[in-house]
Amino acid sequence: MKPEAPKSIDEYIAGFPQDIRETLETIRETIRSAAPDAEEKISYQMPTFTLKGNLVHFAAYNTHIGFYPTPSGIEQFRKELSVYDCAKGTVRFPLGKPVPLELISRIVKFRVEENLAKAVVKE
Repeated sequence: MKPEAPKSIDEYIAGFPQDIRETLETIRETIRSAAPDAEEKISYQMPTFTLKGNLVHFAAYNTHIGFYPTPSGIEQFRKELSVYDCAKGTVRFPLGKPVPLELISRIVKFRVEENLAKAVVKE
């Protein structure tokens, strides 16, 4: 039987050891500061922030913290993210190394602007 999926970001974070919880909370606060109007939820069984659509997701794994700012978020910051393992819509920040909170903040702000611009076009 599979363990029950977390229903909130608090529940998700609570399932990790103290050092990982602290890192996840710091990332959460960084995102919240960069996107104060965003809503928190669990999507794809990971912490998600939404504002006129998905903004970013993040999740903890055995060796890294995954950060998912969509392909456009990766592309816009490709040069700064080049020191990390990246894929189309994913960045992997290795555990045990400082997480680039200032960069995460700038990526989130970029994603907020992008989503708000798309929402205006749809109206």
